[in-house]
Amino acid sequence: MALSVGTEKAIAQEQKSKVGVFLSGGGALGFAHIGMLQAMEEEGISPDYVAGASMGALIGAVYSAGKSPQEIRQIVLDEKLYRKSRLFSLSGAKVKGVSLSSHRKVRKILEKYVGTDNFAELQRHYMVSVSNLTYSRTEVKDSGDHLIDWVLASMSIPAVFEPVIMDGNVYVDGGSLNHFPTKEIREKVDILIGVDVMPRKDTVEISSVREMFSSYIHSVAITNGQEGRSRCDYLIESPAINYYRIMDFEKFEEIYNYGYETMKKYLEDHPELIEDVSRSF
Repeated sequence: MALSVGTEKAIAQEQKSKVGVFLSGGGALGFAHIGMLQAMEEEGISPDYVAGASMGALIGAVYSAGKSPQEIRQIVLDEKLYRKSRLFSLSGAKVKGVSLSSHRKVRKILEKYVGTDNFAELQRHYMVSVSNLTYSRTEVKDSGDHLIDWVLASMSIPAVFEPVIMDGNVYVDGGSLNHFPTKEIREKVDILIGVDVMPRKDTVEISSVREMFSSYIHSVAITNGQEGRSRCDYLIESPAINYYRIMDFEKFEEIYNYGYETMKKYLEDHPELIEDVSRSF
């Protein structure tokens, strides 16, 4: 039976705003995303669209597959993903001579907890950013098969993880060319929440190769992420970067807690975010 004009209008008025969240890259600093998502959900904020780059892509994929932030936290603990040996395979990379690690271990984790290789079978709209080195451009994938390959490509820090080869193109870390690629998700949502775990640091100290590597990655992120950050309606920055580095996976609990407490404080100081998300249009 056809609905009356009045009924159709009432239904339209009851529709909620489409909410999106973008999760930045940041290596181990990305553990803060889990705490931030948990704090958001405790306030009733459950994004319709999720986009991510690098570590944000990994967490975003598992979240979009239907796992709650609490479940993701437990996965990290159960699988001991705070140990580098559980993430990196220091031999057997398919592309010899260009990386230290293959994707073998991370692929198994994704297959186990995402459970599908097709974007359409996820419970949330999911968008993953990758860097196409063949054409020197950022690309965002959000449909079709090869979901896991695209997530692995987004996580492929150059020289650390092997690149992903698709249709003759070479793909690496989603944040390499653009730390905050929000253009595509911005076009899909009414409210965009950006979560950056690699904002500008208070101080920079370099006294080792490890610190040099972290500072280089961070400087690139600051330089190429400004435009994407400006597209967000709300931007939340994790301060964990002032105390931990991108390879501090063993500091999982502390980084997770920084994310949780930071988001709780932000929502407390910005009640308009909760109001905007719950408002009908």
